[in-house]
Amino acid sequence: MPAAPGGPRLLLRRLREAMAEPVSAQARLDRIVVLIAANVIAEVCSVYVLRDDNTLELFATEGLNRDAVHITRLRADEGLVGLIARQAEPLSLSDAQSHPNFSYRPETGEEIYHAFLGVPLLRAGNTLGVLVVQNKTYRVYSDEEIEALQTTAMVLAEMIASGELQALTPGAGSAARRPVSQRGVALADGIGLGHVVLHEPRIVVKRLIAESVELEVERLEAAIEDVRSAIDELVERGDGIGSGESREVLETVRMFAHDKGWLRRMREAVQSGLTAEAAVERVQSDNRARMLRQSDPYLRDRLHDLDDLANRLLRRLVGQETGSVAAMPENAILVARSMGPAALLDYERANLRGVVLEEGGPTSHIAIVARALGIPAVGEIANATALCDSGDAIIVDGASGEIQVRPTPEIEAAYAEQARLRARRQAQYRALRDVPALTRDKVRIGLHLNAGLLIDLTHLAETGAEGIGLFRTELQFMVAQRMPSAAEQQTLYESVFAATGDLPVTIRTLDIGGDKILPYMPALEEENPALGWRAIRIGLDRPALLRVQLRALLKAAAGRPLRIMFPMVATVEEFTRARGIVDREKAHLRRHGYVLPSDCKLGVMVEVPSLLFQIDEIAREADFLSVGSNDLMQFLFAVDRDNRRVADRFDPLCGAAMRAFRVIADRATAVGCPVTVCGEIGGRPLETMALIGLGFRNFSMSPAAIGPVKAMVLSIEAEEVRAFIETELAKATDGASLRSALTSFAKAKGVPI
Repeated sequence: MPAAPGGPRLLLRRLREAMAEPVSAQARLDRIVVLIAANVIAEVCSVYVLRDDNTLELFATEGLNRDAVHITRLRADEGLVGLIARQAEPLSLSDAQSHPNFSYRPETGEEIYHAFLGVPLLRAGNTLGVLVVQNKTYRVYSDEEIEALQTTAMVLAEMIASGELQALTPGAGSAARRPVSQRGVALADGIGLGHVVLHEPRIVVKRLIAESVELEVERLEAAIEDVRSAIDELVERGDGIGSGESREVLETVRMFAHDKGWLRRMREAVQSGLTAEAAVERVQSDNRARMLRQSDPYLRDRLHDLDDLANRLLRRLVGQETGSVAAMPENAILVARSMGPAALLDYERANLRGVVLEEGGPTSHIAIVARALGIPAVGEIANATALCDSGDAIIVDGASGEIQVRPTPEIEAAYAEQARLRARRQAQYRALRDVPALTRDKVRIGLHLNAGLLIDLTHLAETGAEGIGLFRTELQFMVAQRMPSAAEQQTLYESVFAATGDLPVTIRTLDIGGDKILPYMPALEEENPALGWRAIRIGLDRPALLRVQLRALLKAAAGRPLRIMFPMVATVEEFTRARGIVDREKAHLRRHGYVLPSDCKLGVMVEVPSLLFQIDEIAREADFLSVGSNDLMQFLFAVDRDNRRVADRFDPLCGAAMRAFRVIADRATAVGCPVTVCGEIGGRPLETMALIGLGFRNFSMSPAAIGPVKAMVLSIEAEEVRAFIETELAKATDGASLRSALTSFAKAKGVPI
């Protein structure tokens, strides 16, 4: 076949002229298909748009029967067009009618055409439609023609995404604006209805078609060189990329920055007539489309590395630095690939109604902060930042882990009703605020709050909690730009004591390491950081860090009771060493005339399974125990709780877990050592009921859990639950879960769970 007259550059110039013409959207699209057909010497050019009812509608054609426009529709899995949409890859055939996916539509008149070339219309990796050219002859389309059509498809995708075509036919809108429902992982309970605010907004490429190809090549080369140099400098310094990522991530990004195939595709896209930024966007959209369809999690993870690199290039090309925090409109739902707690706290919380993340599990720190702030949050939503645009309507269901982007009026009404019902339930829970947490057989259950920020303490009065069962001091360190000084730490603790008044507060010493990396501390490369240098191990190996914190706590608590808890204790000896440091700090302050706490209780967080075999000794040595059920279950079952492949392989209500909890409750009670459950399961009514049956009487939980748990407590008889648990545990010889039996028991007794 002869070369196309003028090639893709001429086509793009003519497309730019057509886009600027003051005509209707349909007339513009009709003009575009004529231009494409003429440029690639095709007898047919057709544009199919993916509608929100998941059909592909013929929107314009040159060569087929024009009466079929807006009449012909294919299911998204039907025909060659559906195959291209599904696979998000070009398809070139010399005889389309012999392909098993060929779907004959008599109204189009395409039975005389044999050669077929179709490319997906991609934007941010999402398929918005398909562009097709056809010829009567049996022929093979060249790589240059495929490249030209892909370049043209990018321009059409932006036209579709702009919403310009939505008014062409009544009813369904284009796929770019269709409703999307996706399930991830629930991070923080609640329902949020609002509009999307992108944490790091996708850089919108406004200049698509090059004025001068030579100039665009120079701009691309300069941007590539600048980005490479910046990454090389980061690797040499060993810094993280903005938020402390490891050297391995930096090396991976550097590898992609020097990848010849990636760079070649961008240069070819520029040579076809796109601007440098449009070329980066087009190549990355192709990459995203392919990787999102990969089942290999490693390959899908590499998408984030490519996204990071593409965004760096785009920012350099459009002259835009890393975005600062956007102004927060009313009813905002924050959507991000990932973010740390400090970034979340930068936003205006009064208007924030929810958070959606591509990454982040239930025990991540962003999840902890979201729960503390009472903000519904969902994590592990694939491609979240590309599914929606700023301003899109969105619903976040923090209970089920679902999001609804651009919801239909029916779905929006249903969720609004759920939100109203939830508000009524919350009102019922608030009515229980001053009601003592007594079981029907008069057993008192202590309900306390988990906290880590001053804003958490406002929930004390709202919930009627009896105090703070766990104050996580590391959040102050994680949201700071540098290590907080002794004076800054003391000021925070004084504020905590002032806000809690006479209520008890249990303060956990710094629990960093593992997945809790401080941005201003060098990252430590470990094979298994969860089992590595973290928490009390860091405090004992670097006693100056622990001494500064303990001194700040002792000075802040002058004249009032103080409860200090040490995390990640694995042996009795570790606790006695930590207690020795406290004794030395008390002696130092006494010598210098400081007022000491009126009482100082020292406790241990039971989260390392080795303590189960030292439980008698540690219960006698410590003033109190707190069960950190999150880590205890993780270590007990050798399961990474943030790994979706294995996180559901055990149930905290299974026989093994329940027996471990029973050992702690029985032995602590036997020696008169108070014990509290402060992990996630202590805030779930069904699990809390089971733990009460095992003998636990104190729990610490998120503010939202206080009402539901108290309602459960008021409905049960502790002795009846104990007897039921004992019977079921005796039967659970295979370690099976008691969840089903406990649920049936609760329903039979009218216990709200």
